[in-house]
Amino acid sequence: MNPIATRLLNQQLISPQYSDPADVVRYMGAIQAQEYRMMRWAVAMRTRKPSSRAFKQAFDSGQIVRLHLMRGTWQLVAAQDYWLLLQLCAPKAIAVIHGWMRSNHVAIGEEELARVREVLVQTAADKGSAVKEDFVQALKDKGVVMDEHRLSYHLRMAELSGILCSGELLPMKATYSLVSQKVGSRVVVDHDEALLTLTRKYFQSRQPATLEDFVWWSGLNIGDCRRGIALMGNAIHQEKWQGRDWYVTDDVRTRGMRRGRYLLIPPYDEYLISYKSRDIVLSPDHRHRAHNSTGIFQPVIARDGVICGNWTPFKDNLQADFFLGDYGAGVRDEWSRYKNFQAK
Repeated sequence: MNPIATRLLNQQLISPQYSDPADVVRYMGAIQAQEYRMMRWAVAMRTRKPSSRAFKQAFDSGQIVRLHLMRGTWQLVAAQDYWLLLQLCAPKAIAVIHGWMRSNHVAIGEEELARVREVLVQTAADKGSAVKEDFVQALKDKGVVMDEHRLSYHLRMAELSGILCSGELLPMKATYSLVSQKVGSRVVVDHDEALLTLTRKYFQSRQPATLEDFVWWSGLNIGDCRRGIALMGNAIHQEKWQGRDWYVTDDVRTRGMRRGRYLLIPPYDEYLISYKSRDIVLSPDHRHRAHNSTGIFQPVIARDGVICGNWTPFKDNLQADFFLGDYGAGVRDEWSRYKNFQAK
């Protein structure tokens, strides 16, 4: 087994199979969207012809939805999977947020929750696509003044309750719309069906991966993760590599790898954040160049899947800093692909 090549292929980073950004998100199950500007490249780089306009069209039309979901962090999900993933992941995500609130000595009672929720819903309905400042002003008009930190808890709880999700894609600011208008009415899914769907999407798009990787990424408890793997039955099997047990699906992609390929990978990308252990593509000696101990991820460069440097996304010219290997001409080809994505 060549785990690096297999991951590149199945993560759609090499020889991508999809043209539509919404199809990529649906295939991946969920894509980390912590960095509002770079989440667009995270999706588009997995398409045949990356286009910022194609991403915006899919986002604005509601085919792609952004919300806080797994591990209490921002995710992109496909509209078709929205209710399924919310039902499966929201209980654990809510528990995470309550834990943060306790540690920050923040208490929100039912009366406050209901009063603020009413204002959030009305503002989103009136605006169609509201920014945080709209909520702040609407609350102020009702005599409610709160800091941004407290408001963020209200917004996250509204997201995890299936009330608010992403609105229109703006250049810099996140917006919020009503789920009822963006996605549609609530759909109830059988728990095992939801668990099977998420498990299948994870391993098909991230393989090879371990049970511990799946637990980390999904934020679910280990019992649910084991159950999801069991539900896949004969469609998934284990392979040993370097003393670890890796899960691989029977329809794994293994052909299409091109040597000497560089990738300009955005911060928080699924290529790293999908896994608890990242050592097969990122040397522990250079871990600090990709992320710190508090979960802040940097833009990185990969050559043949191995993380070898850093790059700066928001410059007119390529700025690359390598800590492994030499500067190859292929980096400029990838930079051109990235700049073309921005222009299209």
